[in-house]
Amino acid sequence: MTAPLLLPDRPRLAAIDVGTNTIRLIVAEVESDGTYRVLDEEREPVRLGEGLSQSGRLSPDALARGLATIGKMKAIADGFQVTDLKAVATSAVREAANGKVFCRDAFKRHKVKIDVISGDEEAQLAFRSATRHFSLEDRASALVDIGGGSLEVILTAGTAIDQVHSIPLGALRVTERYFKSDPLKRKHWRKLKSGIDRTLKEAIGKPPFASEIMIGSGGTFTALAHMAKWQREGRHGSVQGYLLSRAEILHLLDRLRETPLEARRQIPGLSPDRADIIVAGAAVVARLTKRLGTQQIRVNERGIRDGLLLEMIGELPGHHSGRPEPADRMEWVRVLARKCRSNELHCEHIARLAGQVWDGVQAGYDLPAWSRELLQAGALLHDIGYIINHAKHHKHAYHLIMHGDLPGFSPREVELIANIARYHRRAFPRKRHVNLTRLSREDRELIGRLAGILRIADGLDRTHSRLITGVRAEDRGSRLRIVLDAPSLPQVEMWDAERKAGLFLRAFDADLELLWRDPAGSTRRGRRTGPRARRVGRRVLATITD
Repeated sequence: MTAPLLLPDRPRLAAIDVGTNTIRLIVAEVESDGTYRVLDEEREPVRLGEGLSQSGRLSPDALARGLATIGKMKAIADGFQVTDLKAVATSAVREAANGKVFCRDAFKRHKVKIDVISGDEEAQLAFRSATRHFSLEDRASALVDIGGGSLEVILTAGTAIDQVHSIPLGALRVTERYFKSDPLKRKHWRKLKSGIDRTLKEAIGKPPFASEIMIGSGGTFTALAHMAKWQREGRHGSVQGYLLSRAEILHLLDRLRETPLEARRQIPGLSPDRADIIVAGAAVVARLTKRLGTQQIRVNERGIRDGLLLEMIGELPGHHSGRPEPADRMEWVRVLARKCRSNELHCEHIARLAGQVWDGVQAGYDLPAWSRELLQAGALLHDIGYIINHAKHHKHAYHLIMHGDLPGFSPREVELIANIARYHRRAFPRKRHVNLTRLSREDRELIGRLAGILRIADGLDRTHSRLITGVRAEDRGSRLRIVLDAPSLPQVEMWDAERKAGLFLRAFDADLELLWRDPAGSTRRGRRTGPRARRVGRRVLATITD
């Protein structure tokens, strides 16, 4: 009689990262506090993306190697009796014309469902891993994952994401494109450097800040760290959290590019199966540190598969990866605002004033009821871009919101909130703007109206003193009147609101009148303005008369 199978008393999970160069497996047991204990790890350098840049397809040999490796890793996971297994594929499978065939055969033969993730999703997994293992508070950082096919770069201010880039600069791809000699001749080296620099400039442009530190994951970073560790200490070992300087990387790169392939295979700390692509990978890292102004690099050995495991743990009943769960979705908005060190009192006040203006114009302009909450979310977040810099803080606010963590909001709602904050100053929304090209005409019109309201509300707290205690908006057909409650004449606030009224006037196609009623009962009004004043370019002045 066969003995019954004993199941583990704690959840066991497995994650497979199907990369362009290497397929990796991690098997872990989940602890009660949301951490995990690694039971087994496996890696196989299958070179799935070999020749992909020329043919656009996964070769028959690569397909065979990849499927055999998936089968092997599934058997290992089954041996540990995992309760869940997830597999993700990145650049090679994402780009290959027959990538779907590979995924179909993996499920058909081995019952492994492979999710092909985007470059942004790949970056988000690397971000989840990095923020779990490294403190990013109060510093500008670059979180970087380099694989065989692509380079993922996340620029963060603290733990708030400002930019995400997926760039076709993987170590295998760059090797196949630029290596015409080994060791590289001087002319080939110059071409490789200029090609990397050009691609980075096109993708990232001028960075919004210098990244104080880079958190690097992927085989290139771990290989460089193992080599440096051997040089420093004469021994192998874990390189999780290992600190590299940019000078060390440049020194290693010079040594690697001048060393023939067979000699590189003998370098202590460098895995022989990575010797042919390490020069390209190191060159990408070196050129990226130059563009980002980074001098220190911390190595994250865990990377994407760790991020996937943490995501799986977060989905388990009773596990939330250690983060608190706000009571409602607007609390998530406030969490993001605090993460970006926003001026909470000012932004809460602006959100309240904007909501009061919305209440007065909603019926006459048929604004959807759900748009009030999106307007208030945009108001709470409109200044978070200051954490990056002052001059373009409205644009940075857009990126921070788009990449922020706002559970409870749909992707469309997040995009609307981001654009409301984006247009709280400077340019008017235009269809040709990249951030608006995906949106419908109705959504663009709604953004114009809500951002117009936000500009008025922002002007009404110009001094951040919260002098105006409340507003009442009145729809009078071709004229919108906003009555202000304040204990004393809010002259600066009225002037600034009128100065910022251009988008409001255009979006609502109506005149605007601001009135202040003091506690004594007298009324003072600002200069009435209309759409025509904005169109002819006249400056709106806050003229106060009795």
